Amino acid sequence: MFTLEIDGTAIAVINGDEATARDLFTCDGFKEDIRSLTTAGKPIWNGTSELVIRKASEDEIEEFEDALSADDGEGDFEADEHHAADAASGTDDEEEDEADIVFLVDIDDEDDETLDA
Repeated sequence: MFTLEIDGTAIAVINGDEATARDLFTCDGFKEDIRSLTTAGKPIWNGTSELVIRKASEDEIEEFEDALSADDGEGDFEADEHHAADAASGTDDEEEDEADIVFLVDIDDEDDETLDA
């Protein structure tokens, strides 16, 4: 497992190999997501800080496994056209290994932002 770290903060863990982690964490769609998602009212990524991909720590792996075991699969799924386009560009189904991502930071609820206005 690998962790995305920004400015010394562990942001997300992926259960893929290093190549998969690098591909996903650095693709345009994911970078756009982490620029638009916020934590504590601030964007997760400012668009300029280095995206560090490193092996996940034991604590991060445990948090990842806990989150997946707690996920009942009943959340609202919204397809992301950026990720769908990346997947559609693949030519072979075997190349399309699935990987799970768990955010290690609390993502602000979009509905909360409208309440503050």
